[in-house]
Amino acid sequence: MGRNDLARHCLGRRPTVSSTGELRHTALDALHRSLGATMTDFAGWDMPLRYGSERDEHTAVRTKAGLFDLSHMGEITVTGPQAAALLDFALVGNIGGVKPGRARYTMICRADGGILDDLIVYRLGETEYMVVANASNAQVVLDALTERAAGFDAEVRDDRDAYALIAVQGPESSGILKSLTDADLDGLKYYAGLPGTVAGVPALIARTGYTGEDGFELFVKPGHAVELWQALTRAGEGVGLVPCGLSCRDTLRLEAGMPLYGHELTTSLTPFDAGLGRVVKFEKEGDFVGREALREAAENAQHEPPRVLVGLIAEGRRVPRAGYAVVAGGKVIGEVTSGAPSPTLGKPIAMAYVDAMYSTPGTAGVGVDIRGSHEPYEVVALPFYKRQK
Repeated sequence: MGRNDLARHCLGRRPTVSSTGELRHTALDALHRSLGATMTDFAGWDMPLRYGSERDEHTAVRTKAGLFDLSHMGEITVTGPQAAALLDFALVGNIGGVKPGRARYTMICRADGGILDDLIVYRLGETEYMVVANASNAQVVLDALTERAAGFDAEVRDDRDAYALIAVQGPESSGILKSLTDADLDGLKYYAGLPGTVAGVPALIARTGYTGEDGFELFVKPGHAVELWQALTRAGEGVGLVPCGLSCRDTLRLEAGMPLYGHELTTSLTPFDAGLGRVVKFEKEGDFVGREALREAAENAQHEPPRVLVGLIAEGRRVPRAGYAVVAGGKVIGEVTSGAPSPTLGKPIAMAYVDAMYSTPGTAGVGVDIRGSHEPYEVVALPFYKRQK
């Protein structure tokens, strides 16, 4: 099957989106409930928070494998002769330079340089791309791409209801998937995707993830989601695969130092403020939204570094949360953006933006104000955890 056939391979009729304001449900909703999942509202979707122990689910992904429903993510297809030109104008990355079958992490920014969302863009064919947005920002990204498409010979299509997305993550994930597909997984590089079949189900098989482990994300028709989930569950029974919810997904990404929109990334920050200026490609041809503001942000960052995103490891047991002040010498020097107990390290950890002079690993005297008590924390470089290759 050629890559140009991928959309027809995966897409089906899109159901009508409810306008009642009720929570949306993925194609796996009944299955989650049958497994005893604790459900939660996440970005307007009713999603599994956990199935049992968050720590056990987290540890399974680090040591064996975990299975995630990510169908709340927002897929937007961009096609046409000027699809690449549109995306190069709309996003900060060099999307035209992405080869068919590969993917790129990038961002979409406002004209003032503020981050609207971080994205993964897959090039499915010569003139076809799939933009994957965070669930909470999918409509914002869709609206921005649609507006920015004016004057380009390209179509922006909302395909959020055309896909279910299942991820299998962890050191055993490759073996589990190999038992269900004849696709060339060994030849599939990180941040790449290829069309294939998994347990007889047509899928886009992508080697990406948000856990710090090797793993795969499988884009399929919603009608095939239950069948695929059950096949993966059976294939992973002997190697410790467990279903995993959003709670352990958050602690996994936190340990891996991966940003979460609304925490480490916001419209009040540019990619340079977030320490991710590398995703902005000034060298690409033509203008792009935010270029002037981002150029200024890049120059300012060289002369006067903004607050720096660092890791913090607790010396005690109290857990920091987003919004807590980071302190040193009796003054506020930063703010926690994400915090949680780390199952892998066995201690509370956090990511925080701090004044540059306090960002060097090992800086003494740094603490977090937890309900009036200044708890001591060690400043460390991110990520907290990096898997062994």
